[in-house]
Amino acid sequence: MPETNPKGRQVLVCQNRTCRKQGSEQVLAAFQSQSGSSEIVASGCLGQCGNGPMVLVQPDQVWYCRLQPDEVPTVVTRHLQGGEPVRGMLYSKVHPR
Repeated sequence: MPETNPKGRQVLVCQNRTCRKQGSEQVLAAFQSQSGSSEIVASGCLGQCGNGPMVLVQPDQVWYCRLQPDEVPTVVTRHLQGGEPVRGMLYSKVHPR
């Protein structure tokens, strides 16, 4: 079976009720439109309700909160392609500044 995710990154975009109310469907669509080699997954609840849209990049264990569709290209370019998480967009509960 050919490998479809050579870098091994998976982007989980919460699609549970609260995140959807906060625009996670548009965030998911933005990732899907320019994902490159990362696998984009519409996930269930990531357990951080009220801080969405929540995005978790695996296996990096990098959490983004309140991500907006217009911020997705920055995450794709800097993190998924460049390997550096976007510090200003990280979820501070998990990634203290």
